[in-house]
Amino acid sequence: MNGKIKTIEDLSLNAWPSHQIQYYDGWLLRFSYFYTHRTNSVEQVGTSTIPREQKIRYCEEEYAKWGTPAIFKITPLIDSSFDDLLEARGYVIEHRTIVMVRDGLPDLGNDTSGRFGTVRHREYGGVRLTCSAFIPDAWIDALFALKNTTNIMHRAVVPSMYRAIPKETLCIQVRDGKRFIGTGLGILDRNFVGVYAIHVHPDYRRKGIARQIVSMILEEAAHRGITGAYLQVVSDNEPAKNLYRGLGFREFYEYWFRVR
Repeated sequence: MNGKIKTIEDLSLNAWPSHQIQYYDGWLLRFSYFYTHRTNSVEQVGTSTIPREQKIRYCEEEYAKWGTPAIFKITPLIDSSFDDLLEARGYVIEHRTIVMVRDGLPDLGNDTSGRFGTVRHREYGGVRLTCSAFIPDAWIDALFALKNTTNIMHRAVVPSMYRAIPKETLCIQVRDGKRFIGTGLGILDRNFVGVYAIHVHPDYRRKGIARQIVSMILEEAAHRGITGAYLQVVSDNEPAKNLYRGLGFREFYEYWFRVR
């Protein structure tokens, strides 16, 4: 189990680069002007040689220079004594997240020829879903609008973070006429597709569009020979978890962040 958890943690690091990354004695200090917890936290990826208390103080000082609190990501791969140490230092839990996985993708029969570099369309309920192998500027603008992102620094640096994704992407755009009403992103790495950025405009929710977005990502990944999928969802988001369960995903492990 730990081996697969480590694989997915590695894949998620590739899938969502930070604006800045500092490597410190087996720890990654990630910073992106507090756009998300994942891209603004400390992740343990290697062997440590420096005492943990000294390293925690160092991280606190470095994040203070960046103008944000130090945040530590806690996964099942980290010894529980470290989580206890953070709690004793006044750190509290924020943003519990469930990682869900799907073993096997849609059966496409003999059609696994791959369609790299193509643009594909699907009509559903009067809207059009488009899948492309690149992330256009309009998609990023639409994502900002759907998430109500107005922070000037976020709007300046986040596009470069998406451009820095080192893996092939499956970018889903959903439009009602000219109106951009939904997004999705699949990121292909090794034998997995990571499902990210599933957003639908409030006026179009509960109409099956999110299901169509995820299904299109899975099918396009299957055409490329991918056989597994993973995604991350906030622990208390029951509607989203029910959606993903209906698409064949199961809960695999939980992680959270410690913040003081």
